[in-house]
Amino acid sequence: MQRPNSKAIGILGVLLLIALGAALISRSPDSSRSASADAPALPSYSPSGAPTAATSPGAAGPAVPREPTPKEDILPMPGCWEGVAEFDQNGSLDTFRQALSAAAAAGDSDLLLYLQERLTELIANDAGKALQVLEWADKSAPPELGVYMEAMKRAPAVHQPQVVERLLKMGEDPGAQLGNRAAAVDALETQKRLSPTNIQRLKALAMEPATDSAGWVATRTIGRVMKEDYERTGTFAPYWNELLDVGEKSEDLAVRLLALEMPSYSDPLIGDETMDRLASIMRKDPERDVREMAAFRLAVTGEPQKALEAYRTAFPLEKDECVRWALFRFAVRAGGPEALPLLRQMAAQDPRFAQDYQDFQRLYAEGTVDFARIWLGVQERHRCTIEEGAPHQ
Repeated sequence: MQRPNSKAIGILGVLLLIALGAALISRSPDSSRSASADAPALPSYSPSGAPTAATSPGAAGPAVPREPTPKEDILPMPGCWEGVAEFDQNGSLDTFRQALSAAAAAGDSDLLLYLQERLTELIANDAGKALQVLEWADKSAPPELGVYMEAMKRAPAVHQPQVVERLLKMGEDPGAQLGNRAAAVDALETQKRLSPTNIQRLKALAMEPATDSAGWVATRTIGRVMKEDYERTGTFAPYWNELLDVGEKSEDLAVRLLALEMPSYSDPLIGDETMDRLASIMRKDPERDVREMAAFRLAVTGEPQKALEAYRTAFPLEKDECVRWALFRFAVRAGGPEALPLLRQMAAQDPRFAQDYQDFQRLYAEGTVDFARIWLGVQERHRCTIEEGAPHQ
């Protein structure tokens, strides 16, 4: 691993110069003169670049000026942190905290990243070492906290039941700093699956208003493990049912929005058993962002006719133009050309969508069927695209 460090490179350069000077000083004057006398004459160079015979010191005539010899372009050698080689060979959990403290005090982000990777190797699949690192993390603050938890997240030991339990307890601790609670929950996102009990514990964190950022991270962790489990085994419902509950009931807008967004990273088909709940959120949530997200989520389904009926019901009740635009276009994603009669009805209810209906009608008449290509052929007329994090007007 490269460990670039400008200060180390500078020190190395000084050491090289000192070594070179020492070598020159060590040569005696006599040996220097002897070497000059015995060496064959080297050709000198005229201004034109043609070689000429060397001129002896006693020779008459004007001296031929020599072109200056260009300095050799020497690239600096890559630097190395003091003590890293020894740490590579002999580093242990016992000496790690001292090295980490020194790197944090120096503000060396590259060295911190290196130590994080080494800590993952040191922990490996040893639950005892993992629990020791979590004891340190429990009483730490950034940047040490981040090093401990990122290393833990990637170590095989994070899958050991006792390590999972310790991380959950850290996340649930009401007396701990919110940053430490969030970091503990975040370290669980590399799990291959979550038991029903552990899903419920993370859901409780997500639903608790006082957890703030830790609740948002708990929601994301459920979603990321859902993606992993779904892609490996096809298991989706145990996670989605609880995320949907969070999306319905959380008091935090960001948490509700994230709960509905998380299936987007694996796009499982939404089944009939949860479509009514999604449709209710799409009609009733007080925040337009959440209503739009519910409309988007509803479009990825194996029951397209039921989704179209949900859009049909919601459209006349919705007053926000951008949410109506979400209902309109996601109806196309759910039903394809079968959505065209519904789009005609929507356009009759709101003339602002008449041209959009004509766009979709024309594209399907031309034979385009893939929604991604359909979407590329539609002009954006509703000024509903906003920058990430910017408020709706």
